[in-house]
Amino acid sequence: MASTEEANGIADGSDQTSPAADVDKDLNPDRNKDFEFDPISSQVATSNEIKEQSEAAKKKEREKKDVLQTLKSAIIVSGIIVAVAGAVFAITKKLKEK
Repeated sequence: MASTEEANGIADGSDQTSPAADVDKDLNPDRNKDFEFDPISSQVATSNEIKEQSEAAKKKEREKKDVLQTLKSAIIVSGIIVAVAGAVFAITKKLKEK
């Protein structure tokens, strides 16, 4: 009868064994003082944060421009309305004098 290792496809004397696990490290992550750092993931996260910050700054600037454009348009329209109202009053005054 075959052993469990042979049944799983691992023959005796094979070099295909999994590395030993550090049980204390895996079961108690708060005791793990050797924090494993992945520099590539850190760079990706940092670049994503920078990208988000620049997009937020651009959005804020766009909103500021939109507010200024709206204010500018409102002032121009108000000026035109005042000018038309003044012209109407001047015309009516001239017509009354005749």
